[in-house]
Amino acid sequence: MRFQYLLTQTIQGIRRNPLVVASAIVAVLVTLVLVFGAIVVRWSIDQDIGRWDDDVRVIAWLGGEISPDQIFAMQEEISSWDEVEEVVYFSKPQALEEFRELFPDQPALIEVVEEDPSVLPDSLRIKPTEAGDYADIQNRVAVYPGVQEVTAAGEEIDALVARSNRMRTFAVGVFVVLGAAALVLIANTIRMAVYARREEISIMRLVGAGNWFIRVPFLLEGLFEGVAGAALAALIVSLGNKPIVQMLSTVTDPESIVVPVQFLLQNSLLVLAFGAATGLLGSALGMWGTLRD
Repeated sequence: MRFQYLLTQTIQGIRRNPLVVASAIVAVLVTLVLVFGAIVVRWSIDQDIGRWDDDVRVIAWLGGEISPDQIFAMQEEISSWDEVEEVVYFSKPQALEEFRELFPDQPALIEVVEEDPSVLPDSLRIKPTEAGDYADIQNRVAVYPGVQEVTAAGEEIDALVARSNRMRTFAVGVFVVLGAAALVLIANTIRMAVYARREEISIMRLVGAGNWFIRVPFLLEGLFEGVAGAALAALIVSLGNKPIVQMLSTVTDPESIVVPVQFLLQNSLLVLAFGAATGLLGSALGMWGTLRD
C-alpha cells in the first residue's frame, strides 16, 4: 500500500509539470546521445588503427649496389629490434608481380614498368610491433648504407591517432558540460515540484509523515527523468550508429564494420547507470534546503 502511494505521487508529480519533465528528459537524452555516440565513433577509429597495426609496413627501398649478403645482414639486424615484428625481403620480380596485382586495369602502365624494371627496386617490408612505432623504425633504417629511401603511411597513422584523441576529449567535454546542465535542469524540476506541493507537504508533516516518506516520490521522479533520457539515448545510438560509423571509417570496405552487440549492450548499461545517477543526484540537489530533517 505504501509503495503504491509513493508510485501514485510520483506519477502525479510528472503529470503536474509535463513540459518541464520533458525538457529534463531531453537534456539527459542530448547529453548521452553525444557521449555514447562519441564512444562508438572512437571505437570505430580504434578499429581503423587496429587495421593499420595489421597492415602497415615501413618500406626500405634498396639501391642496386647493395649485395645479397648485405641485404641478409640488414634483414637479420632489423628483425632483432623490439619495435619490429617481421621483416620480409621483396625482390624486383616480386615487386613487379605485386604491381600487376595492384594495377590490373592499367596495362599501359604495367608495360612501361616491365620495360624498365629498375623503377621497382628491391625492398625490405618491415612490420612494426605497433603502428605508432613506424617513425622510430623509419629514422633508424634510413641511415643504413644502400638504403635509398624509407617510406611509411605515417601521416595516415598520425591522423587516426589524433582523431581518436579528439573524440575522447570531445566525449569528456560533453559529459562534463551537458551533464552538469542536465543535472541542474533536473534539480530545478524537482524544486518546482516541491514548491507546487508545499501545502500538501506541510499537512503531511503535521500528521507525522517523515522526511524520507515525503522525499521518495521526488527521488523517483528524478530517477524517471534520468533513466528515460538515458534509455532513449541508448536506443537511438544502438539503432542509428551504423551510418555514422561507416561514414567516418577510413577502411576500403566500411560496410564490413559492425559495432558488436556486446559492446553496445555494455555501454548502454553504463549510459542507463549514468542517467539514473544523474536523476537521483539532481533530485537530491533540488530538495536541498527545502526538505531538511
